[in-house]
Amino acid sequence: MGISHLHWLVHQMGIGHQHRLAVHQMGIREVSGAVAAIIIVSLLVFIVKVAIFFMACYKRPIIGKSSDSTQDSRFLTLTMDKFLNDMEKEKPIRFTSQQLRIATDIFTYLLGSGGFGAVYKGLFSDGTPVAVKVLYGSSDKTIEQQFMAEVSTIGKLHHFNLVRLYGFCFEYDLRALVYEYVRNGSLDKYLFKDNKMLEFEILHQIAVGTAKGIAYLHEECQDRIIHYDIKPGNILLDGSFFPKVADFGLAKLCNRENTHVTMTGGRGTPGYAAPEMWLPFQITHKCDVYSFGMLLFEIVGRRRNTDISLPESQEWFPKWVWKRFESKEMGDLVIACEIEEKDKDMAERMVKVALWCVQYKPQSRPLMSVVVKMLEGGVEIPTPLNPFEHLTSENPCPALPPHGAQTSSFLDSDSSQMTTVCNLACETTPIMKKYEIEIASC
Repeated sequence: MGISHLHWLVHQMGIGHQHRLAVHQMGIREVSGAVAAIIIVSLLVFIVKVAIFFMACYKRPIIGKSSDSTQDSRFLTLTMDKFLNDMEKEKPIRFTSQQLRIATDIFTYLLGSGGFGAVYKGLFSDGTPVAVKVLYGSSDKTIEQQFMAEVSTIGKLHHFNLVRLYGFCFEYDLRALVYEYVRNGSLDKYLFKDNKMLEFEILHQIAVGTAKGIAYLHEECQDRIIHYDIKPGNILLDGSFFPKVADFGLAKLCNRENTHVTMTGGRGTPGYAAPEMWLPFQITHKCDVYSFGMLLFEIVGRRRNTDISLPESQEWFPKWVWKRFESKEMGDLVIACEIEEKDKDMAERMVKVALWCVQYKPQSRPLMSVVVKMLEGGVEIPTPLNPFEHLTSENPCPALPPHGAQTSSFLDSDSSQMTTVCNLACETTPIMKKYEIEIASC
């Protein structure tokens, strides 16, 4: 009832002035109460709508599930939780120094050491064994360079034949990398010790797996990765003796559009590093192919490539192998390396691949994916050229310094002499063209 209606009713009933004033005030209170009631009701409706909206959002992931599916819901929740935890582990984790001290029992169990620092065995609370690589160096810059090289390369890669990086620590008192623990250690202790326990078939498996890991780095990553230091000490073996390429401290990312890499300093290990690593030649991923070839010689011979305790003709194993191959005297190799008759064909195939990998000119070396096919017997292997022709007196091409030799004489030599190329007169076969094996020519 409005105020005008009240006034009319009062007038009709003949009510006095004071009574009319009281009625007027009562009408105002009635209107104010109505307005307040409307506001309160509107607020309540709004709150209820918001609550319903949020409840709907909260319940949306389980729409369609019956009330009796509590057990399935719990199972899926646990599975998803495990999945998310596993996904979190896919990227390198940043650990604290305290966490790594606990995991390694204050760095008690030393696995090995070298110029880079030391590696300790550790165990996380969930039972995962790890290898913690504590970085040392002559300067903070050196440590930072090695740290960034390893994290930026292996940190984002996952391949069966590459060691896995779990995480890292970079604090004032500790710079470390946390890797998966590979139980059987490095390949060198199985090749160069007196107790040569590995069957030749296992050695072939190690060669193929290592080649697959390097091929992945070169040909399957978004950015090509050059390892620069392929050697037995950097090939780790798991419990089943499957290989994992490790130690990416010298590795470098290379955009695929750039066919060559600029070197600012020496890299690699003498005896395994390609000739262009020591000379003012352009560097490509084929330097890893050369190093793999030298590794392959050592796998076949189960000895170091350079051994001064042997007769002079056998001091440098790769050249001795070439002479046996060239003169078709592979039987001598089989006897000298104690290779069983059943493994003879496999050994000869590995020798051919090794000879192609260590060709002097980088463009004469095959791709690592082709190396895998050759080792597995999937493609025909063309007859290798002499990879050591540049070492003869008739050819003035500079040679790779022997293992442990000083390299200053090569680095200081006249660049015009260094760029002299060897003339290898031979026709390129269709197979060589198909697999990017080119003949060097002047």
